[in-house]
Amino acid sequence: REITKVAVSGPLTQITLFALCPDKLVGTSGGFQKTAAPFIDEKYRNLPDLGQLYGKKGGMNLEALLSSGAQVVIDIGETKDSMKEDLDALQKQTGIPFVHITAELDNMGEAYRQLGDLLGMQKEAETLAAYCDQTYQRMQEVSAKVQKKKVIYLTGPDGLSVIAKGSFHAGAIDLMADNVAVLQKAGNMGTGSEVDLEQILKWNPDVIIFSTGSIYDQVGGEANWKQIPAIKENHYYEVPEGPYNWLGFPPAVQRYLGLMWMEQLLYPEEVEADLYQEAEEYFKLFYHCDLSKDRYNELMKNSLAKEKGNE
Repeated sequence: REITKVAVSGPLTQITLFALCPDKLVGTSGGFQKTAAPFIDEKYRNLPDLGQLYGKKGGMNLEALLSSGAQVVIDIGETKDSMKEDLDALQKQTGIPFVHITAELDNMGEAYRQLGDLLGMQKEAETLAAYCDQTYQRMQEVSAKVQKKKVIYLTGPDGLSVIAKGSFHAGAIDLMADNVAVLQKAGNMGTGSEVDLEQILKWNPDVIIFSTGSIYDQVGGEANWKQIPAIKENHYYEVPEGPYNWLGFPPAVQRYLGLMWMEQLLYPEEVEADLYQEAEEYFKLFYHCDLSKDRYNELMKNSLAKEKGNE
């Protein structure tokens, strides 16, 4: 039978499926209305909050799920150790099929093809799959020919958590840069692993990227941070965020935007396309909305190489 009502397991799935089948979604996964409101059509803003299976806010609202009429619950992303048992138990408890599709940065095209087969939307899925495949291949080619910049990506209110090399959330950084944040024991949470300024100084990155909600605005005026050459020389930036963080909070399909942004930021000599035009195409394809030049400029205000006011 045709699947017309789909529930999502969490924000990563939500972002991925919103591109393919926004009109089939029966609920959202917390924060969607607030985060995406400026970018999505009003009709999608009042869907019920179903909660999410995994993460800090883990706990799907089964009552809301059962009343939503969902024919399937889809989970997309990293395959976790206990996932099969978890999903089988929920399927038995609710009577609703739970489906997991593995999706990482290098196979998002294949994930969309699987979703297209599942939902009877092969043509629509192939458009998204081809975009992901082509973008990833292009970025691989850039990555292979440049002298990679040494980069670290800092998160948290004090800027002292790092997305370590090789972690699930580091995929985009690891592809486009030499992620020098090498830790013996790295956390695999999106919040990163705690470090200190001494460790950052030892890594001595060429470029520091801060997540939104961190201390990008303050570091240029703080003596302890200005010991770090990348800060002293103004080679630090804030990742764009809209509707979601472009490098992965959560690590979903919007990371392709992050790849294109990092190409522009780190290797401008390799860039052939205009980043605004690329972002405009992405927003139309994945968010079904128009991205104005003014809104784009607002998203990029701390995110591209330019003179900073704290020199």
